[in-house]
Amino acid sequence: MTPTFRPRYISFDCYGTLISFRIREATVPLISDRLDAAGVEAFMDRFRIYRLDQVLEYAPYDEIIEAAYRRTCARFGLEVRDGDIAALTSAVLTWGAHEDVVSPLRKIAEHFPLVILSNADDRHLAASVPRLGAPFHAVLTAEQAQAYKPRYQAFEYMFDTLDATPEDFLHISSHQRYDHMPAFDLGIRDKVLLDRGYDPDLPHYGAVRMDTLDEVAKALGI
Repeated sequence: MTPTFRPRYISFDCYGTLISFRIREATVPLISDRLDAAGVEAFMDRFRIYRLDQVLEYAPYDEIIEAAYRRTCARFGLEVRDGDIAALTSAVLTWGAHEDVVSPLRKIAEHFPLVILSNADDRHLAASVPRLGAPFHAVLTAEQAQAYKPRYQAFEYMFDTLDATPEDFLHISSHQRYDHMPAFDLGIRDKVLLDRGYDPDLPHYGAVRMDTLDEVAKALGI
């Protein structure tokens, strides 16, 4: 049975969920001449873990990427070469929407106010949001909140900014650890795991797994 949602707002994670998070494509060329295939996979996994660790204390997003990359290189005994950091931080500004996003997102926006709650800075969203092809009621960033998800402060900033309660939202993300775990803790009842292959299904946290935004639109009765 398809669930039915009737939220006041639909909030989205941005990078990975709506915008294709192509950090792998940006990173592998920087290390593949120095690590074998297994080493590259281990590096990418450690880089992922360190990015999560870095966001637990606020700093501008470029600094988050830089610190996580430097820590990972140190772990693997790799030199951070000239141009590595610039290649990573500039790549974020170039990424586009997942192919299945624009049309259904535009359809959903005709019926519900859309909100982005993003783990990035204002300038990143200024570049990325126009590529989504739909109007947003609010675009909220870690820079504004001075906190990244999974910090509760990021979600509380959204609640306060919109004068809303957790029950007012359907929150959609492809990330369980960054989004659905804290959303569950804070009382956001309606959640969708838009499965991009990042995280396993974790039923305890109550996110309904869907593969496309078209499925979400159907659950919204559109």
